[in-house]
Amino acid sequence: MEGKSREITFIMVKPDGVQRGIVGEIIKRFERKGLKLRALKMMKPSREHVEIHYQDLKSKGFFKDLVDYILSGPVVGMCWEGLNAVKTGRILLGATKPIDSLPGTIRGDFALDVGRNVCHGSDSVENGIKEVKHWFKEEDVIGWDDHSNPWVYE
Repeated sequence: MEGKSREITFIMVKPDGVQRGIVGEIIKRFERKGLKLRALKMMKPSREHVEIHYQDLKSKGFFKDLVDYILSGPVVGMCWEGLNAVKTGRILLGATKPIDSLPGTIRGDFALDVGRNVCHGSDSVENGIKEVKHWFKEEDVIGWDDHSNPWVYE
């Protein structure tokens, strides 16, 4: 993948995805696409942590309900790396509103309601970096050589 830009993205399986037992399916889809898992952690974040994560939505009427929902059960945070990782992650997830998500996407296959849309995914390269730093310590994001690189990238 020399000369090509690698990105990182933060993907979070929300409490509905954890409770429904589809964390493995979500990981599988990212791995099959060719992205490299750099960090993975199940957690029960604090209210302050979640409010900081969603601070750009603070003025929205649904902010409190969103924060309460994320706090309602464990979440699984992941850092994925690869060429166009942010855009690729968003495509794998599908549209934020499940009704607009195509079959074959995570939300298209597993979600019906925007308030239970299974996953969060970084929406920009900058936010991917920021969110990974917010959810993981530097030493938790593992760098490693993936033997499949020549089969995924030209």
